[in-house]
Amino acid sequence: MGLVPKRRGQISLEFMLVFSIMLIMLLYSIKNVGFDESSPSSETLAVQIALEEKNLADAISGTISQVYAQGPGSKATAYARLVYLRNPKYLEKGLNVVNPRIFITYGPYLSEGNGTYVVVVNGTGTSELIRSGENRNAFWSRAMYQEDLSMNSSVWSSGVTLTWADDGTTAHGLNLDPSTLPPELRIVVEWNPDRGDSWLYNATAGELRININPGE
Repeated sequence: MGLVPKRRGQISLEFMLVFSIMLIMLLYSIKNVGFDESSPSSETLAVQIALEEKNLADAISGTISQVYAQGPGSKATAYARLVYLRNPKYLEKGLNVVNPRIFITYGPYLSEGNGTYVVVVNGTGTSELIRSGENRNAFWSRAMYQEDLSMNSSVWSSGVTLTWADDGTTAHGLNLDPSTLPPELRIVVEWNPDRGDSWLYNATAGELRININPGE
């Protein structure tokens, strides 16, 4: 028996059905990409930002540990890929912050030693550094270099002071404009005994340059 050809009206109906489904999927996709704060995509965005903060903290602490293990005169370079931390709109919508800034410091986490903190904070108004809990905004990575640099204002090139929510103490650190961060941040760490501890961010070069001096 031969195949019965479909009528023009039947073909049009099926085409419209497929077209409608594709249109619905497209609209849903656009809503997802738009990062509407009331949608699950905002939660996903917040998770991606947190993962990038932790990855950056790990990259810095890992490079510091490498130089510390090698001894005086040593130097190491690492790179951290940034997507979310360099986009102010992502930070505002994902974390509900205003005029976001990236705060980086080096200090203790409870009794686990010292390491790098990366925090997204409000650029205007009051911001606290929160180490734990559901409102946590500070992501930390331990390093071998056991110095609390957060207490020393002379270490930081763009110094700003913020407050730890858990104990009310203050912390000094870098205060970076996310829009100045490059897609791939270059992290250079060296141990120059002739210089003190220093953290300097060069926006033009897209480089974070750190000197450690355990013997200081």
